[in-house]
Amino acid sequence: MTKRAESKYKINRRLGVNLWGRPKSPINKREYGPGQHGQRRKKATDYGTQLMAKQKLRGYYGNISEKQFRRYYQEAVRVRGDSSQLLIELLERRLDAVVYRMKFAMTPFAARQFISHGHVQVNGRRVNIASYRVKDGDTIEVKEKSKQLAMVLDAAQSTERDVPEYLEVDHRAMKGRFARTPKLTDVPYPVQMEPNLVVEYYSR
Repeated sequence: MTKRAESKYKINRRLGVNLWGRPKSPINKREYGPGQHGQRRKKATDYGTQLMAKQKLRGYYGNISEKQFRRYYQEAVRVRGDSSQLLIELLERRLDAVVYRMKFAMTPFAARQFISHGHVQVNGRRVNIASYRVKDGDTIEVKEKSKQLAMVLDAAQSTERDVPEYLEVDHRAMKGRFARTPKLTDVPYPVQMEPNLVVEYYSR
């Protein structure tokens, strides 16, 4: 377990939002940052607004390092089209994001750990790389021996969130399909994400 995963709720308090929409987030009770200076309010600059947008998006997807996140941005701007939309597409194709969206894990952090421990198969083959890029039509399945794990059953039965329409999931079989690439408006973020500001931040 990384230090970042252990302090995931500090991300919520630092950013001032319930990033994953979870009822037990401390931001629900303390709407200010951690530490003795957490309650100070500063007027946001353009840079500060862009930085906040970047930190929200990067934090939402769990343990993505700054180096890796910047690579996603660089790939998005190389391709012709809407860079902010392409950035979201790349992030949503990550295997840990798909496992989380399919409700095989309760949080993006748990999804990453679940994959690294070898509990997930893509098109019948075990994949233990959280950043593995899922393609349209790929089948994602929990390994047979792992389907009755308490954490998997709890996540599947959770009413905190729904499976988005661009995924097809059978929770009885613990199996799903990445039906299509989502648009930004398809992605069920609990808070407003502004990938256009992320693109502006990196393109300074």
